[in-house]
Amino acid sequence: MNPIQDKANDLRRRMAEGDLLVGAHVFYNDAAITETFGYIGFDYVWIDGEHCAFDKQALLSHVVGAYAGGTASFVRVEWNDPALIKPVLEMGVDGLIVPMVCTAEQARAAVAACTYPPGGIRSFGPRRANQYGVLSNEEYLKNVHRSFLRLLQIEHRQAVENLEEILTVPGIDALIVGPNDLSASCGHLGDTELPEMTAMYDYIAACCQRANMPFGVSLGPGDRQVIDRWISRGVSMISCVDDISAVNQAGRDMLGYLRPQTEESAGTREKARAIKSA
Repeated sequence: MNPIQDKANDLRRRMAEGDLLVGAHVFYNDAAITETFGYIGFDYVWIDGEHCAFDKQALLSHVVGAYAGGTASFVRVEWNDPALIKPVLEMGVDGLIVPMVCTAEQARAAVAACTYPPGGIRSFGPRRANQYGVLSNEEYLKNVHRSFLRLLQIEHRQAVENLEEILTVPGIDALIVGPNDLSASCGHLGDTELPEMTAMYDYIAACCQRANMPFGVSLGPGDRQVIDRWISRGVSMISCVDDISAVNQAGRDMLGYLRPQTEESAGTREKARAIKSA
């Protein structure tokens, strides 16, 4: 079996068994970051093609970097558009994340863009997805439907209002909550832990559990109590680390440690010079 296809199936199996998948976000262009997250041991890397300055070549490099590091590649596309989804699927990703899905109709459109006819509208042109032709068309098509995860984001109050209908759409592998945009749609951008918001998260969790649908959340690297609350809701996947924040925090921590010492050292040298010149 093609190892690229096995990665998605392994993640499906683990979610079905109740494992918690832990992922990291990647925003910088250098694919070595994705490879490093793989070596560290993250279950997947969320490669953010929606908000970041990635061209197609950069996305492909990150997908290959994830494979080299032994982790799954999840690419978030810019929008729910077949023209944006198609080239990413041809890269052989392990998961495709579609942002801002608000209705069952939009969910069906996302699944259709990921599916070859007669079940969908995806056009045929695999590249890395069929190992550049090493896999025969027959072998590739036999397993293609399960070779990657279809992950739809719930990040608007309209999506929550339509959630039960969205959950009836066949072909979705998991839903992912985006607290920042969801809170923004409720008029509370950034205030993701208000009672109104946490009640909404609880409702999403309850609906997904009734429908036997895995669900996850995309978070910043912040409060671990927030992470614990999401785990208690029963999430199957949680993305809570990113490269920008890691660099930012490490830099601030080291500068905060060294700056006072540097200033103290400079003061000591100044006193020594004053004594010497006296």
